[in-house]
Amino acid sequence: MEILDKIKRCTECIQHLPFAPRPIIQYSSSANVLIIGQAPGIKAHDSAKPWNDASGHRLRSWLQIDEQHFYNPQLLSIVPMGFCYPGKSKSGDLPPRPECAPKWHAELLRGAESKLILLIGKHAQDYYLADNKSLTDRLLNWRDYQPKYLLLPHPSPRNNIWLKKQPWFELEVLPQMQKILREYLT
Repeated sequence: MEILDKIKRCTECIQHLPFAPRPIIQYSSSANVLIIGQAPGIKAHDSAKPWNDASGHRLRSWLQIDEQHFYNPQLLSIVPMGFCYPGKSKSGDLPPRPECAPKWHAELLRGAESKLILLIGKHAQDYYLADNKSLTDRLLNWRDYQPKYLLLPHPSPRNNIWLKKQPWFELEVLPQMQKILREYLT
């Protein structure tokens, strides 16, 4: 696919990256589910495999999907807001580079009207949702974004405090989202 080749060769933000560009994407126009996350972490960068870390383990658990199905591009497309590892900050990774989504997402999402889009984390949600709500407010009202989007907090262990303070997410909301996701995957 021509767009994937272009993305893989992209060097637009090379001067801002800690390492040589290594865009990480899993995409097929035939996948019924599109995951839009933040940016690859260092483990994903090193392995060239998206969500290849503790966050990915939790995400697959939340989605009730094994690695074999998760990494099948015919089932799931995985498109980050920033395609390359952005580097470290004092409190985790830097935010996704701002160049990627405006440059590539419109073409990748063309024809995605019938797909289920999972917006994972505040960066993806802020880009796609023009509602100025907090992550918590969005997740409390997640049905307002249906049928197009499912919203998830970022599954990073850094969000354990948020998850502990919001037990309703995993106990009440997540099972309903899992049911919707299963409908798109079968």
